[in-house]
Amino acid sequence: MPTFTAVSQAAYCPRQLYYARRDGDDGPSREERRRQRLAFRYDELRDADDAQLDAEPTALAPSAYRAALERLAERDDWAALCDPAGTHVSLAGKDCRGRVHKLVDTADGRVPSFVSPGAPPERGVWEPQQVRAVAAAKALSWERGEATSHALVEYPAYGAVRTVRLSTRAKAAYRRALRAVRSLDGPPPRLRNTARCRACSFRDRCGVKTRSMRSLLRR
Repeated sequence: MPTFTAVSQAAYCPRQLYYARRDGDDGPSREERRRQRLAFRYDELRDADDAQLDAEPTALAPSAYRAALERLAERDDWAALCDPAGTHVSLAGKDCRGRVHKLVDTADGRVPSFVSPGAPPERGVWEPQQVRAVAAAKALSWERGEATSHALVEYPAYGAVRTVRLSTRAKAAYRRALRAVRSLDGPPPRLRNTARCRACSFRDRCGVKTRSMRSLLRR
C-alpha cells in the first residue's frame, strides 16, 4: 500500500519517488528534525526570552517569532496543537498509509497534522504537503468510519499553521499522485530546469542539468 511519503514525493516529482525507492530515502536531516520538534513546544517557546530563542532553530528573529506564536495562539485549536490527542500516530486507510505527527481535536472533530521543517508559501501549503495532508485525512476517515473535514500542516520554525480543506481540487491532486505511485515501474521522464530540480536531493543521480539565471539570460 502506498505511503503518505510516497504520494507526497510523486506530487513533487515522480522521478524523485523512483530514486527514493531505488536508493532509499534518508528522511529529514538532524537540523530538520530539530525544527520539527519545535511544534511540540509552542507553549514553552511563547514565553521564552531572546537568549533562549536565539539558541533554537527558528527562522525568525526572537521578537518576530514570539509575535507569530501570539497570532497562532488566537486559533481555536491552539490548546489542542499544544496538547494533541496523539503524537507520531500510524494510520492506514483504504488506499494509503503512514504516520502523522499529531492528531488534533478541533471544533470539526479530530484531524491529522503534518509538521514541516521548511518554510510556508505565501498562502496555503505546497502541493506535495497538500497531497500528504489529504492522504492522512482520508486514512483517518477510513479508520474512524466518518468524514474528516480537513488536515493541518505546521511550520514551527515560522510559528505558522495552515489548514488544508478536502476540496475537490485537493482530492484530485491526491488521486493523481496516487495513480503516479501505482503506475511507477521505471524512471519517469525528467523535468527540465525547474526550481524543483534545484531543490531535490536526488538531482545528482537524476542527471537533470539545471542552469543559472545568468546563463538563461544569455540565450
